[in-house]
Amino acid sequence: MKILNYGSLNIDHVYKVNHIVTPGETIGSDSLQFFAGGKGANQSIAIAKADAEVWHAGKIGQDGAWLLDTLSGAGVHTELVNRYDGPTGHAVIQVNREGENSIILFGGGNKMITEEEIEAALSLFEEGDYLVLQNEINSVPQIIRKAHQHGMRIYLNPAPFSEEVKSWPLELVDTLIVNETEAAGLSGAATAAGNAAIEAIIRQLAAEYDSTDIVLTAGRQGAYFARAGQRPIHAPIVEAPIVDTTAAGDTFLGYYLAARLRGAEPAAAMQRASAAAAITVSRAGAMESIPVAAELPTALG
Repeated sequence: MKILNYGSLNIDHVYKVNHIVTPGETIGSDSLQFFAGGKGANQSIAIAKADAEVWHAGKIGQDGAWLLDTLSGAGVHTELVNRYDGPTGHAVIQVNREGENSIILFGGGNKMITEEEIEAALSLFEEGDYLVLQNEINSVPQIIRKAHQHGMRIYLNPAPFSEEVKSWPLELVDTLIVNETEAAGLSGAATAAGNAAIEAIIRQLAAEYDSTDIVLTAGRQGAYFARAGQRPIHAPIVEAPIVDTTAAGDTFLGYYLAARLRGAEPAAAMQRASAAAAITVSRAGAMESIPVAAELPTALG
């Protein structure tokens, strides 16, 4: 089985600030750093660092060539990344003293992917292979449909969430990985607070998408897994000092997928993914903060 991640590649501009800027306010930044990022690229790095083989497909400008060096250096296959005459996608990220972040995205090449490029990438994969998608590139619904026709197993993280996601062919998705905001957006409920509210939302999503595994990450309240007609499974958070939460969700997805491919049950896969995400939030940056498998406790396999 092979894994294709069709996703974004960004250059992250990370500003350390005292607090996240508010409308009409001008504040100073303690520092500015540049990192390789993008939810798609972060997730490919996480999958590779979790010791699973992954191919990344996407598009960059001439200014983004160094991103491929970063990906390939972590073990990601990059031959399916195309280039065009324009800017690479980038993100402006504010990180406050508590490690919370606020992000502005510019799509660049992530929004310039063509139907021909999609066909070329998917043609190299077959029934039973895995596809990972987010919401930072164009044509996601078309990619879902074409991958389903190929018989691929689809993992979708609809982040950043938009109302458009509700019109996507989500019934074709095998595993839907969402945080509290994305889960609330899909379900139409208020953002969950407390275990009971989270369980109610994940039960609703599992009932609505009854052929899809639902995984919901809920920050300090841990992670949940649900299938239609089954009681949700809970995995508690792994505590860690918080420095930067930028790639925590991406790390969770990568390690969860890698664990499931090796045959782990949902509870064990969530536990391993949570341990990896805890290491990520204790470090600065995005890709750079994602741990390799050897850093996780040996008890987690």
